[in-house]
Amino acid sequence: MKCRRMSTLLLLLPLCASVAIAGNPSPDSQAPPISKQTRLELIHLLNAELVYVKSPFPMGKDGLKLKDGVVSPSGPELQQAIAMWGPAAKVGDPARITNVVFKPNWVRVEINGGPVKKQKWYEHISVGGMGGETPIAPSDSNANPRGSYVDVFFDQYVPEMTGEEFKEVLGPVLDFHAKSQLEAFLDTMPPKVKQAIQDHQVLVGMNHDMVTYAKGKPPKKVREREGETDFEEWIYGDPPQDVLFVRFVGDEVVRLETMKVSGEKLVKTDKEVDVLPNTNVAKQTDEPQRPKTVPTLRRPGEDNPDAPPQDRGPTPVPRSSPSPGDTPN
Repeated sequence: MKCRRMSTLLLLLPLCASVAIAGNPSPDSQAPPISKQTRLELIHLLNAELVYVKSPFPMGKDGLKLKDGVVSPSGPELQQAIAMWGPAAKVGDPARITNVVFKPNWVRVEINGGPVKKQKWYEHISVGGMGGETPIAPSDSNANPRGSYVDVFFDQYVPEMTGEEFKEVLGPVLDFHAKSQLEAFLDTMPPKVKQAIQDHQVLVGMNHDMVTYAKGKPPKKVREREGETDFEEWIYGDPPQDVLFVRFVGDEVVRLETMKVSGEKLVKTDKEVDVLPNTNVAKQTDEPQRPKTVPTLRRPGEDNPDAPPQDRGPTPVPRSSPSPGDTPN
């Protein structure tokens, strides 16, 4: 009897082991490489799809990269690229997917024609005459040259997935479910900013786009200078109504002034929201901003004649936070 039970257990052990392995497959075995049929289906599904942008796209040949839900470049690096080349698409902008290219372990999704405008074969043909050469097919004036792309990277290969799963992967940069440009923009905003825009209010610390979504385009704009600071004021309203003056320095609201019908003047300058932590716009302070590293024509080792004399005493005063541009003695 014991021998029979022992033999039964020995027969069941391989079966239990196979069930355990099947219940906990390795990551590579969870999804096989994407098939040719699925690639064609995804291209057909996404091509010409209207989406809304959730992360700014810089102009130029370098687009965005997306892996494991993390977008790069981001922060100061992304803002520097946008400042240098300009934005191909800003947060909330509508965009059209114009191409999807599959590679072994990544997928390129182009928007608005991609960074390089593609021409049809007949657009290269021109006819010459006494007045010069004339193309037989004039260029499309409605074509948007501000295209870009996002490259979606996977670990080893592009896995098999459905269209909704791929849209979810693209979620950090593209919104497929927003019904309007305003809805797409609000979904990327902090709660306080979102509520203010919905209430048509302006907060100190907002940028141009936020104020536009909250109050619309300004009927009047004024550019002036106060001391060494250039600023722009957007003016909403006309007497005998309340008049709102929104002052921008760079891309940030630094002052709000409301002239009431009663003659009362309300002024706000304290920052209410901090939504520009990674921009290259310098925050306004009492002292002018100086670059961390000042350009110079001196050779290495030469002294700066304009620099203050260094303290050579026996007890120099330590500095709590040295500047990145400082040179050790």
